[in-house]
Amino acid sequence: MQSFFGRSSHQKAASPRLFGRSVLVFCLVLACSIAPRTAKAAEAFDPLQSVVRVMSSVPLNARTAPILGTERSGSGILIGDDGLILTIGYLILEASALRVAAPGGEPVPAEFVAYDHASGFGLLKAQQPLGVKAAKLGKSARLAEADYVVAAATGGNDHATMALVLSRRPFAGAWDYLLESGIFTTPPLRAHQGAGLFSQDGKLLGVGSLVIRDLIGDGSGPPGNLFVPIDLLKPILSDLLAFGRSSEPARPWIGVYPVEVDGVLVVNRVAADSPAEAAGVRRGDVMLGVAERPVREMDRFFRLLWGLGAAGVEVPLKILRGENVINIVIESGDRMKWLRMKPSY
Repeated sequence: MQSFFGRSSHQKAASPRLFGRSVLVFCLVLACSIAPRTAKAAEAFDPLQSVVRVMSSVPLNARTAPILGTERSGSGILIGDDGLILTIGYLILEASALRVAAPGGEPVPAEFVAYDHASGFGLLKAQQPLGVKAAKLGKSARLAEADYVVAAATGGNDHATMALVLSRRPFAGAWDYLLESGIFTTPPLRAHQGAGLFSQDGKLLGVGSLVIRDLIGDGSGPPGNLFVPIDLLKPILSDLLAFGRSSEPARPWIGVYPVEVDGVLVVNRVAADSPAEAAGVRRGDVMLGVAERPVREMDRFFRLLWGLGAAGVEVPLKILRGENVINIVIESGDRMKWLRMKPSY
């Protein structure tokens, strides 16, 4: 049996910036050259066995159904001996039924535990024993550019790959999402949804979120994955287990999905029944500023929006519609209340 584990956690490759477009080929060669190794270090515990399959059924009327679908499947990582599983939140968001399966095992029912939009994490709990050991949490803050890692979907070694950390940097997503220090890895793991990212000593460092076509961002970079750092879970875990969400005040949400186009920020979509829709914001509007402060980038927009206060605060938005500049004041809301959740708490 092969094992991906046993190397030094901080053994590094040469700087990925030197490789340019060739870094993907480099990683593939790297995987082939260091993956075959004895299973002695993994006999006691193979971290890949803690990566389980997560399946969810979501009602047709769920807010996220048109974008994410009603039948979702991906991976999760067992992190508690009581059946607690960590995954990427969109797999279980608004789910009416959840199932999980250990590698080689049959699906068993699972219960929704929590969702945290700020990090993107979701928690669920298997209702029957899975017969596998829980993964140990590592320290993602120690993970740096050019570190080797193991990215793994459920299914063991056949669904895992050696990878290289290409960068640690912010990531903004149009769905009111901002990571301050995302983990970007290459080569890409196709079954990335909820996959585990492990250090060479087998500790869990992150959870798979997205496939990114160009990790550099200038058209020259290789494809890869975005992983959510595990350190974001630790400060909120007790809240998630107790309340199903963080106890921090909810961020203001208005329901616009922006996209950066030619140096400006354009409204690509307006959520149905959202504060922005009620205020008259339209698809195609160009967002010029928030509270008289100019905005052109998505991450700056979210920082300005959230900096106004908690959910419920008024959001002064300046937009360009055609040739007209319009000032709109939007009464923000709480995104979690807009979602059609069925929490267990």
